[in-house]
Amino acid sequence: MAYEKISGFSDEIASDITTQFEVLNKLNIKYFEPRGVNGKSISALTEEEAVELKKAMDQYGIKASSIGSPVGKIKLSEDFEDHFEMYKRIVKIAKILDTRYIRMFSFWKDEEGTPWTEAERAEVFTRLKRMIAYAKEQDVVLLHENEKAIYGDIACRCQDLMKELYCDNFKAVFDPANFVQSDQDTKEAYEMLKDYIAYMHIKDARFEDHVVTPAGMGDGNVKFILDSIFANGYDGFLSLEPHLGSFVGLGGLETGNLMKDLPEGGEGTFTLAYQSLIALL
Repeated sequence: MAYEKISGFSDEIASDITTQFEVLNKLNIKYFEPRGVNGKSISALTEEEAVELKKAMDQYGIKASSIGSPVGKIKLSEDFEDHFEMYKRIVKIAKILDTRYIRMFSFWKDEEGTPWTEAERAEVFTRLKRMIAYAKEQDVVLLHENEKAIYGDIACRCQDLMKELYCDNFKAVFDPANFVQSDQDTKEAYEMLKDYIAYMHIKDARFEDHVVTPAGMGDGNVKFILDSIFANGYDGFLSLEPHLGSFVGLGGLETGNLMKDLPEGGEGTFTLAYQSLIALL
């Protein structure tokens, strides 16, 4: 299956943007999800640096599928006003890079491992409502990623967010590996969230040790999710987030010829992640 809307976190290839774009060109990938640019977080770029990044994107024929932002990745006790100012800078960067999508999260609680209280839930929703209101003003779309240990880490709490907040400016990212690492069955999660999904992250993981694997080699039911989401009419992005750099067991997997002749380091693991997705497609 040929699919044009493949993207990825190309900072996992290398920190410098030229190498990132050269490898994306080599793989014929037309999009990226900017998160790390020349060693800096996308949230730390100045407007001038964002303009320079856009020039490089145009030079290499690369577009931004979404901003890989850290918005919402703070504890509830941390200063939200400072964080909101960072969010507003991210919105400006999104506009410079010509994307309406901004990946974001739903906050960490202060004491990890304790049950979420009603007061903590209320604070999460208050913050998100304010962020969504600004997204409406600015005509951008916040994409909530199911990340480990945030409020929206498992399917029922993601569904809670979506039932109350889903709109043209707030939608869901579906990340199979993150669900596995939260001990959430991905088929169940898909059934609960399928009407809210606007963006897919492509990575897989194993329940036994939470180690990330190439797509199709873990317990994330990635092929089932892709089959189901396409049958449901999905035509959005598939964004590679390999997270394979520290995968000690990579050589022991049944990867067939996928690893044959791949370069060392980030280019190799990113290419493996891409080839694994293509094999599933």
